[in-house]
Amino acid sequence: MAIADNVLSELKAQPYSKVRRLIEDGDILLCSATDPMSRLIRWSTKTPWSHVAIAYRIQSLDRVMVFEAVERIGVRTVPLSSFISRTSEGTHPYPGKILLARDQRFVGLPDARKKAMYDFAFGCLGNRFAPGEIVKIGLRLLLGRTGRRMPRFLGAKDEFICSEYVAKCFAKAGLKIPWDGLGFVAPGDFALAPDVNAVAQIRTR
Repeated sequence: MAIADNVLSELKAQPYSKVRRLIEDGDILLCSATDPMSRLIRWSTKTPWSHVAIAYRIQSLDRVMVFEAVERIGVRTVPLSSFISRTSEGTHPYPGKILLARDQRFVGLPDARKKAMYDFAFGCLGNRFAPGEIVKIGLRLLLGRTGRRMPRFLGAKDEFICSEYVAKCFAKAGLKIPWDGLGFVAPGDFALAPDVNAVAQIRTR
């Protein structure tokens, strides 16, 4: 079922140590932050959600890693403990709230389809944004706000915003994230997906 916009006020935040035990590979981290870029994304999409990422557990290291695409850096992975405590620009504590969510379709996928997703997620690490790609991202954000369809030439190639990166990861596993085709796949589209459920809110401070 889709996640309601008021979930962060209805679901009590739980400590990192407790939520960490709940995390499964392929889980979704939905963020609602207040820094300038996050405000722009929330404004352009008319939703509470400003960022989305994917969790992956490296069993041999006892690490939960987060894969994300972030402004100025590109695609990267960081430990979950870092992800919830500071922004990509180092702002601490994290200026907002974070929800752990799960796409129920992912749970029962064959290992080969999950591996295709992980291979793509890992393969994109280090992809950086060029100045012209930042402009394209900004235009996609503005198109999303005005309700105009995105021209093909503005579509993401390697210059993903967070939600485009995560949507493409899921697509590699054969899972489509529904969206309206206006502007760009947004963080809020993950919350609206019928198979995505809220699991827990993570305490960020």
